[in-house]
Amino acid sequence: MQIIKDETAMQRLKNAYRIVALTGAGISAESGIPTFRGEEGLWKKLSPQELASFEAFIKNTAMVSEWYQHRREIIHHTQPNNGHYALKELQEIAPQFDLITQNVDGLHQRAGSTDVIELHGNIMENYCINCNQRYSQDEFDELYRHNPNHVPHCYCGGLIRPNVVWFGEALPEESIEKAYRVSQEADVFLSIGTSAQVSPASNLPLIAKQHNSYIIEVNTSRTAISDLVDLHLKGPSGEILPLLMDDYQHLINGAERFR
Repeated sequence: MQIIKDETAMQRLKNAYRIVALTGAGISAESGIPTFRGEEGLWKKLSPQELASFEAFIKNTAMVSEWYQHRREIIHHTQPNNGHYALKELQEIAPQFDLITQNVDGLHQRAGSTDVIELHGNIMENYCINCNQRYSQDEFDELYRHNPNHVPHCYCGGLIRPNVVWFGEALPEESIEKAYRVSQEADVFLSIGTSAQVSPASNLPLIAKQHNSYIIEVNTSRTAISDLVDLHLKGPSGEILPLLMDDYQHLINGAERFR
């Protein structure tokens, strides 16, 4: 099945040297990880200020730690889907490919993608707020299990927090700088499963557009940027991306079926 029916889109993909993809919660939702927005989003049930801020962590450490541990359990029992694997394949065959994600679940890495630009951190990593000691998930689990109050402490006595960006915190400087740079250099920019409502990630496709990139959006519904993109592909990324990859492979191999 051919998913790309636009001649301009086919030519831009075929001639692209640098392809950049930005992924949001939608791609992970297909693996069973709840999104934060939308009708079934976590923020419909819980307040971000109560769970995802440094102030909340200090005030209600046990509750916040338990909630993040619950989210890790959900992630532990999920697997990357066809959308994740399609992007891993794209990384292998595109001349230059950069993957930026707003997700913290590490599913792209589990699918085999490398050098992922994680804008919001990684929930499977933890560190001490006092001495910055890093803890693997296994090390954190051990401390968590042996603490009756579910308040893991570092060996220095400091509290251990998840390595994610909370509300009110700045994004990792190196990650956001690289994301801006590759977006400016993109020949084709893919916006996948993101609501395009969270800044500064929501600015990336607009920056790419300003630098003459061809923007392709993959989403189950229209978003804040849908009227600005060059091509909107409606549907689950786990279905759309493998088809897009199939089209791309035929394009770069000079397949006759597009003529």
